[in-house]
This record gives sequence, C-alpha cells and structure tokens, in this order.
Amino acid sequence: MIKDNIKEWYDVDDFSYDTVIESNNQLSDRFKELENLEFVNQLKVLKAFQDNKLQATDFASTTGYGYGDVGRDKCEAIFRDIFKAEDCLVRPSIASGTHALSLLMKGVLLPGDKLLYITGLPYDTLQEVIGIEGNSPCNLKEYGIDFDYVDLVDNNIDLEAVESKVDSSVKMVAIQRSTGYSLRNAINIEQIEKAAKFIKEKFPEIIIMVDNCYGEFTEYKEPIEVGCDVIAGSLIKNPGGGIALSGGYIAGKKSIIDRVANTLTAPGIGKEVGITFGTTRNTLQGLFLAPKITIEAMKSALLFSHVFKKLGFKTIPDVEDKRSDIICAIILKNAERVVEFCRSIQESSVVDSHVVPYPWDMPGYDDKVIMASGSFIDGSSIEISADGPLREPYVAYFQGSLSYNQALLACMKVVKNLKNKNLI
Repeated sequence: MIKDNIKEWYDVDDFSYDTVIESNNQLSDRFKELENLEFVNQLKVLKAFQDNKLQATDFASTTGYGYGDVGRDKCEAIFRDIFKAEDCLVRPSIASGTHALSLLMKGVLLPGDKLLYITGLPYDTLQEVIGIEGNSPCNLKEYGIDFDYVDLVDNNIDLEAVESKVDSSVKMVAIQRSTGYSLRNAINIEQIEKAAKFIKEKFPEIIIMVDNCYGEFTEYKEPIEVGCDVIAGSLIKNPGGGIALSGGYIAGKKSIIDRVANTLTAPGIGKEVGITFGTTRNTLQGLFLAPKITIEAMKSALLFSHVFKKLGFKTIPDVEDKRSDIICAIILKNAERVVEFCRSIQESSVVDSHVVPYPWDMPGYDDKVIMASGSFIDGSSIEISADGPLREPYVAYFQGSLSYNQALLACMKVVKNLKNKNLI
C-alpha cells in the first residue's frame, strides 16, 4: 500500500524505493540511539522552561526601547540554562550564524589581539569577517586584530601545534564545530573537552569560543559544559526548530556577554533594550521542538549517508562515524551530479517545490554555489536543504528535515533522478 502510493504520487521507481527502504530498515538500531538522545535533550529543554516559569503573558509584544520586556529576558534565561551558561544574548536582530560570530569576536577582541582557529581555516563567510579573503570594511584585520590557525590532523585538533602557536597576543581560541564546505567530520564534544582542558591548564586566561552552528542537541552535552567559555549559533538552524523566524544567540560567561551586548547596542545600555518584534513565542516554541527536529535531521543525514555509500560514493561522516552535527557531505565527483542532487531536493521541498535552482555567485563565496531550500523560514538549514560550491571534488552538502518521512521521499527522488540521467 505504502509503496503503491509513493509510486503513484511521486513516480518513484522500484529501484529507488527499494534502495532507500532497505537502508531505512538497516539503520533501525542507530535510529534507536538517536531517539534516546532526543528523549534526554527534550527533558533538559522542558526543565529549563519550567524552572524559568514561562507563562502566556511572556509572549506579549513590546514597543520602543523594550525596557522591561519580560518575555525577551525570560527567553534568554531559558537559553542560558539549557546551554549551562552564566548569561545569554538571544535576539531576532542577529541575522545569521556568521553575524553572531562576528558580533562575538568584535565584542571581545581589541586591536593587537590575536584570534587563533584550531580547527583549520573557518568557512568562507567568516574568512571575510576576519579579513583573510576580500577587503570588506569593518573586518577584524582593519581593526588591527591578527589571525592565525592550526590545521586538523586526521580530523583531530593538533594540541602540540596549538601550544606552539600560542603567544602573548592570543586572546581567543576558536573551534568550528561543524564542517563548513570542508571535507571532515564535525568536531565532537569529546574532542572539544580534550582541547578545552589542555588549553585551560596551560593558558587559563585565553577565551575558548565554539562556533556551535549545526551542533546544538546532537550530543548529550554542549561545549560550555566541557570547559569552553562562550558559544554562538543561529536560530534558523537547530535551536530554532524550524519555527523561529530569525535570529541568533551567544551564550557563555557573563563578562563576555556584557561586552557582546554593548557591541550589539551601546556601552551602558547592553541587554536592557531591544524589542523582539513579537517573535518570542516563535523562538521559544521552536526551541522546545528543537531536540526532536534535530534528531529528525540527524536520522535524515544518516539515511543519505547509508544510501549513497551503498551506491559507491564517499560520504562524510561515514555511516559508522560518531556524529556531532546534522550535515552529510556526499562526494559526487562532478558538477552535473551536484546540480541534479540539489534540484531533486528542491523538488521534494514543501515550499517552492516547482522552482529549479541554478548555480549562482553567492556573496561571501569565491565559487558558484547551488542551493536547494524550499523552506517555511527562508534560508533555514534545519529544514530539508542541500547546497554545494561547484569546485573539486564536487560535494553536495545535505542537511535538515523537519520530518524524516520527507527525507525518505527526497532520497528516493534523488536516486531516481540521478539514475534516469545515467549519473549513477
């Protein structure tokens, strides 16, 4: 009955259906592990809501300066408690993860300070923020902030190299948890803990910052719980649950959040102003659903990894690897496959399924990028989406899915369309 419906409604052939369903069945034990993780994180989130006594009146919208915006303050307290931070800044005016990280860096780093990335070069948009690429006004380089980095070795943080790179000017060490457009596994909590312990023992004054994008709720702990000072991320990724309309967060030590808040608004004003434009309900409802939605996305990424490995393609992470984000990178080896992959994901979307994506010159990237994202929230990557730069080795980055069932269908359509064009 199910197979007949899918074939009738979506013109899926037997090969595509059977290939995907076989992988789905073979992943049942892994899915159970992920559901256990969902259970723990869901109750952790629920407890933060209850401990902060969230009530219906907290959803009321304010105007003007936003003094006494109880809902805004309570939202930030809930995020703070979930991430085990001293304080937290959560604002719809933080436009993206890159914006959150830029705000954090500019709030902490002063002229003459050095930022040291210990997970290799950051992704393309942050390279512009730092001043490695491009010449955008107001980048860190223009403000006299230096930058250096340490490459990973076999997907691990090279602590000996980190120690050799640290000098008196290094004020912040940065860990990029997710992959960006690189070909590596996400840095997991165990690796973050090992690095944080090493750095704090030798250089206790250095601030450890984690780019937490795509990593929230993918493990039992978050980076602050294992010794990091501050984290930042986007609300249109994991913690927004596909419902938050926009925004970003920065959570960590109070002294850091005070500086970042002053950078966002003005010294002496900090967190006390800034209305949320009626978004508090959406932000908190998305946060409440985030543990479940994140697991839907992790199951979806695992399915794509299993199917494409079976079809002979290398996937990162591999099926058996420990996962610490929601992304599955599939090395497709040529541009035609990447384009067809992304178009098939777009066909499977709930919004704009009739739209055909094309590669384009995306701001912040040197190569043309193709993006598939038919989402309720524009640009949301917790909703089913795929993208990739058209450069060697031609990788499609798949992430998200509010519903694992949608990912099942999407995977069938990708396999069918690639097969019909003799690309697999």
